[in-house]
Amino acid sequence: MLKVKRVAVDTTPENTVFLSRGCSIYRAEEFTALKKIEVISKAKTILATLIIADDPQIIADDELGLAEPAFRRLGLPENTLVEIAHAAPPASLDAIRDKIDGAEMTDDEIEAIINDIAAFRYSPMEIAAFLISSASFMTTDEVLALTHAMTKAGATLKWDLPIVVDKHCIGGVPGNRTSMIVAPIVAAHGLYMPKTSSRAITSPAGTADTMEVLARVDLRIDEMRAVVENEKACLVWGGHVNLSPADDVLISVERPLRIDTREQMVASILSKKLAAGSTHLLIDIPVGPSAKVRTRDEAVRLRKLFEFIGDRTGLILDVVMTDGSQPVGRGIGPVLEARDVMAVLRNNPDAPGDLCARALMLAGKVLEFDPELRGGAGRARAQELLDSGAALAAMERIIAAQGIAPKQYQLGEITTEIKAVRSGVVSAMDCYRLGRIARFAGAPMDKGAGLDLFKKIGDKVSIGDALYRIHSCFKSDFNFALKMAEENSGVTIDAKVTSDEAVG
Repeated sequence: MLKVKRVAVDTTPENTVFLSRGCSIYRAEEFTALKKIEVISKAKTILATLIIADDPQIIADDELGLAEPAFRRLGLPENTLVEIAHAAPPASLDAIRDKIDGAEMTDDEIEAIINDIAAFRYSPMEIAAFLISSASFMTTDEVLALTHAMTKAGATLKWDLPIVVDKHCIGGVPGNRTSMIVAPIVAAHGLYMPKTSSRAITSPAGTADTMEVLARVDLRIDEMRAVVENEKACLVWGGHVNLSPADDVLISVERPLRIDTREQMVASILSKKLAAGSTHLLIDIPVGPSAKVRTRDEAVRLRKLFEFIGDRTGLILDVVMTDGSQPVGRGIGPVLEARDVMAVLRNNPDAPGDLCARALMLAGKVLEFDPELRGGAGRARAQELLDSGAALAAMERIIAAQGIAPKQYQLGEITTEIKAVRSGVVSAMDCYRLGRIARFAGAPMDKGAGLDLFKKIGDKVSIGDALYRIHSCFKSDFNFALKMAEENSGVTIDAKVTSDEAVG
């Protein structure tokens, strides 16, 4: 048997193990690198991808190295004795081959696929095959089965309450951190909102990344339950509480491939909400030329699919379409977005008005799930809770219950301003490009990295006016972001040529 060794390598979400080529117990030649093997102990068995190591400093001949995700999931101390064995290919792969040939998958086949993915039996290549085959076409019955299967594959929360609300934005618009304002407003009103959020994968910040500037987000499921029971809401990282875990594995493959069909999106979002025990859900679909959803027709089709699956899973849904033509607030990146959120909650005079207005509208929609609130009164109630300081007090209680962030994050000190090259009026802002520039600057890995916006659509500018400031923590990231911004700032200005400019 081999001794378990913890290897400080993050291979999230993949289980990865290391075997020495000179292993004294198993011949490495019998195992193929990057293939799945079983790691077997008396207490537990996990599946993992194998890497053959030639460096004895990485792994000794009598050891099996477990990267961080595999070590955490095996849950056994170092030096525990384990065996390894070849892993049989998942039988559910046959259904994916049939799907590639044009067949419709049955409920049982979809459940088997999702269970195998959640158990890390699939390689990234096999997951990609499932995603691409499903992206070609999925019936509404397949989407429903996928939603059910993803919900059941992990932990689920049950609340002894008639109404448990949630709110989700499908994304694609930088700075749109309304959930961090909606949740404390809803909690201050008295409704329960167990809000789980994702970390960014290709965007400059997810809600969990931004909340982590203020509080712990990697709560265990029992800690999450306690926060909600005491404070009525939470804002935590969903990947740590094992709700719809197959979704996290799928996302890790689909985002780099830029596969984001409405069928997979709906199953992903609704499975998370069902697993969290939500009964009522508000969906925000931003629509804009550079957002995730670019036309109203596309938004309507997406809304109808949400409604279809919601009806058949028992979720009461309200779907709203919002402006996705430009970033929301003034900050893109965790520290900057947390600044904007707290400015709104504190009723600061210089708080970004667009973020405040959007959050109040959405909070009002969520509050109207309360049968005790008169129809149309939600927006006014949300304003009252914000103006009175009740929402800020609720946020402070949520932060204290989750645990104040163990360190204070500062804005990146390597900065430059991207300036207007002509005078005129800002006519467009490219959400996708501005998000990429912020990510190149280092966000969200460096929470202080990102963009501080000075202009929005409709603002007048003169040559040399600052459009936004880039913040980075490392010179290399700064150079990447600057190069991209200089090639295309992401801000379009309709020029008004003056006589001086014409002469120049």
